Amino acid sequence: MPTIVVDVMPKSELLDPQGKAVSGAFSRIGVTSFSDVRIGKRFELTVDGEVTDEILAEASRIAEDVLSNSVIEDVVGIEVVE
Repeated sequence: MPTIVVDVMPKSELLDPQGKAVSGAFSRIGVTSFSDVRIGKRFELTVDGEVTDEILAEASRIAEDVLSNSVIEDVVGIEVVE
């Protein structure tokens, strides 16, 4: 069955406290290769049947209306994984 993957991230202008915590942990354990960490959410929507343009449109609508909070988050990706 195909799966639609929706990725949601905090808006870039907002503080990401979880990302800051992970970034701090990196520096404490000696990891210096990364300058910033941002943490988001991943949703996997299993589709019964074929993924049509209508199904993708519905997934996009749901991503904006239900899976993300448009005040503080952006939907950054919607892709089909077979």
